[in-house]
Amino acid sequence: MKPLDQCFLYTFVDTAYLNGRDPSDVARALCDGGSDLVQLRAKGLSTVEVRRLAEALLPITDRAGVGLVINDHPGIAEEVGAPFCHVGQEDFFDAGHTCRADVLPGGSVQLGLSSHAPAQAEQAVRAGADYVAIGPVYATPTKPGVRPVTLDYVRWAAGNLALPWFAIGGINLQTVDAVIEGGARRICVVSAILNAPDIAMACQTFRERLSSVRNKL
Repeated sequence: MKPLDQCFLYTFVDTAYLNGRDPSDVARALCDGGSDLVQLRAKGLSTVEVRRLAEALLPITDRAGVGLVINDHPGIAEEVGAPFCHVGQEDFFDAGHTCRADVLPGGSVQLGLSSHAPAQAEQAVRAGADYVAIGPVYATPTKPGVRPVTLDYVRWAAGNLALPWFAIGGINLQTVDAVIEGGARRICVVSAILNAPDIAMACQTFRERLSSVRNKL
């Protein structure tokens, strides 16, 4: 598995976007396409179901050298041996947690935290996050009703965050260049990849776009 600072394309097995496909097949396609991190996002599923999915996906990502991220369930990440978990503001700070040990007492799992404003990103750094998600940059159906943070927050992150951070939210082939030009070097892509007819090819296209735009800057 690549070190976190060498991870640039962060993709998802999101159960809301499977469209009847097997989660394992989707994970393989994401890995084949060059994803560096793959998050299991399973909103609305029971912890038993999330754990079952995590146990099915982990061998796939491990064989590919890709980091599996478990969303919302740090305990499951520790139990199954996933290298990462991701927690939102509402499930971390709003729940009264102040540091990574509150949700990851074992210390073997790396922690990602969502943020929607500079103060939240700074709070995530103080809490011991290994990476921070910056977004949603644009309006996105994965976060209905959440106001976009715009490229202004991307530019702030580029100038102020030393730890790895990923821009997320509404990033597609029409918006990705502007996000990179705004200072992002790492991106999360959900629907633009999962809704593509060829998931692996979509991942490859985003990787190529990341490389080509970065090289022009």
